[in-house]
Amino acid sequence: MNIFVINSGSSSIKYQLFHSKSVDPVCSGLVERIGLGDSLIKHAVFINGEEKVTKLELDIPDHEAGMYEVEKLLVQPGIAVVHNPDDIHVVGHRIVHGGETLTQTTIITDEVKEKIKQLYPLAPLHNPGHIKGIEVAQSIFKKATQVAVFDTAFHQTMPEKAYRYAIPENFYKDYGIRVYGFHGISHKYVSGKAIEYLQKPDAKIITIHLGNGCSMAAVNAGKCIDTSMGLTPLDGLIMGTRSGNIDASVLLFLIEQQGYDASELTALLNKKSGMYGLTGYSDMRDITKMINEGSDAAALAYEMYAYRVRKFIGSYTAAMNGLDAIVFTAGVGENDYLVREMACRDMDFFGIELNVEENAQRKPGIREISTASSKVKVMVIPTNEELEIAQQCKVLLEE
Repeated sequence: MNIFVINSGSSSIKYQLFHSKSVDPVCSGLVERIGLGDSLIKHAVFINGEEKVTKLELDIPDHEAGMYEVEKLLVQPGIAVVHNPDDIHVVGHRIVHGGETLTQTTIITDEVKEKIKQLYPLAPLHNPGHIKGIEVAQSIFKKATQVAVFDTAFHQTMPEKAYRYAIPENFYKDYGIRVYGFHGISHKYVSGKAIEYLQKPDAKIITIHLGNGCSMAAVNAGKCIDTSMGLTPLDGLIMGTRSGNIDASVLLFLIEQQGYDASELTALLNKKSGMYGLTGYSDMRDITKMINEGSDAAALAYEMYAYRVRKFIGSYTAAMNGLDAIVFTAGVGENDYLVREMACRDMDFFGIELNVEENAQRKPGIREISTASSKVKVMVIPTNEELEIAQQCKVLLEE
C-alpha cells in the first residue's frame, strides 16, 4: 500500500510517500511560496539509502498547479517512485482543526469536507488550505482513498475542567469556544515514542513542541489531559511571531485607546509579536547570533521564552501529580541546546537535572540529556508528523 501524506498550508504543500511496510519515506518534498510569483519546489527521492534532490524555481499560482508539478516529479523518469497516479492507494491529509465532531482519523466524504469548512472561523489560516489540498488530491489521485488526520484529535481526551473557559456557558454551547489544542499529531507521536522508550505505559510525560509555532501537552498514560494552545494556535507559549498568553485587557486597551480593529489585532498578535516582536527576528538562529554579539534584547527574549516553558512544566507536573519525563521536539526543541538548558534551569525541586555537556551535543535519534541521578528523564525525540499520519491511515484502513 502506497500512502501519500500531504500537509497543505496557506501558501505551501509538504508531502511524503510511504510504503505501508516501512517507516522510511520513499520520497519527500516541499512546495513553497504558492501564489507569490517566485515559487520553489524541493523534491527528494531516497534510493538505496541515498538522497537524490531536485530543486525547481517556477511560478505556481495555486495549490492545484503545485500538486500537478508534484505529480510530474513522482513519475519523472530517473527519479520515478510510482508508474502513474493510480499507484497511490491512500492520501493522508493533515487537518489542523477538527472541532468537537471530527475527533478521529476518518475517510474523507463530502460530509467530512463540509464539517472542515464549517470550522473556517476557528482556523482561518489553516483549514481553507487543507480543503484546497483535499480537492486537488481528489482530482489527481482519483483511485486513492482520501483520509483526514486531525491535529486537534489527540487533545479531545482533556477533561472539561481543562478545556472550558470561565465565560458564560452559551459561548461554548452556541459557538464552540473552548480549548482545542494543536500540534496533536506531533504530541501523540513523541509521547508514544517516550512510552516505548521508558517501557512504562502509565508514564506521566510533558511533551514540548518548539518550532515557529510552540505548544506543550501533559500526557498521562498516553492520553492528553491538558495543552497550552487554546481556541486557536495563538495561546500559550511565546512563539516565532505569535504572542502566546496575553491579558485580554491589553486588546481592549488597544481597541478603546489606540483605535485598533480586529484585523490589525490579528496581524499584531499572530505575525508581529513573539520573538519577532521582541527582537526583530523570528528564527532562533538569528536571535542566538544576536546574543553572541551582546544584544540585551535578544538575551531577554530567550529568558522570557524559556521562562514560559518552565511555568508550564510546573503547572503540568501539578496537574498530573507527578512527572516521569520531559520531551523536547520539533525544529527548535530538537536543535537549540540553549533553549533546553534554560528551560530546565533551576528545576531541581521537581527532580529535573540536565546533563549540560550531553545537552550541547548534536546527535540523531532518541536520546537522554538528563543526568544519571535526575528523577525525571529529559529527552530529545525527533518528531515525525508525516509518519504518524501514514501509520494512522494504515490502522484505519486495516481495521
